[in-house]
Amino acid sequence: GALTISIFLKPPGVIPPGGSTTICCSCQRDNGNFVLYKNGHRLPTPELHGSRAEFSISNATQGDTGAYSCHYVDGGTVLARSETLDVIVQEFHLPKPVLSVLPGHEVAAGAYVIFRCTIAHSSAGCFLYLEGQFEALHLLSKDRDDFNISPVRKDNEGRYSCQCFTKSASFKWSAVSNTLDLVVR
Repeated sequence: GALTISIFLKPPGVIPPGGSTTICCSCQRDNGNFVLYKNGHRLPTPELHGSRAEFSISNATQGDTGAYSCHYVDGGTVLARSETLDVIVQEFHLPKPVLSVLPGHEVAAGAYVIFRCTIAHSSAGCFLYLEGQFEALHLLSKDRDDFNISPVRKDNEGRYSCQCFTKSASFKWSAVSNTLDLVVR
């Protein structure tokens, strides 16, 4: 099969000015190098060798906003390109949401699990993130602020968080909630 690269942010979500995040890239092979691109231009980051690479953004500014991708190269040949990951740097204007999970942090496989992201704002929508995933798992709107996983499987296990926003003249963002680990037995 074709070589694929996964790309994701750790921690996921919109970053505040001055904040930090890590762009993580991984590939099934480990004999090449990762090169980071932003808006189609190669960044002057070191080439990282192996099957995983992490590129840090610290003290983020508006200038760090952009479309990032990883290329996996061997010699001068590009073997694979990741999807494009949008990195957004924005001030947080909303209160920090609270993420909860029912029936609890540890569940048996096959159980019915509900994630709830609660924020003190009447018209906010929220994203549910699972660390290691390329995109937000789900967009939760105010009329439906629960995300149900049923039946839960072992691959639903992981570190979850949520982040909320309002769509007025411009997007206003909250901070990312505290993380919550789901364990599936």
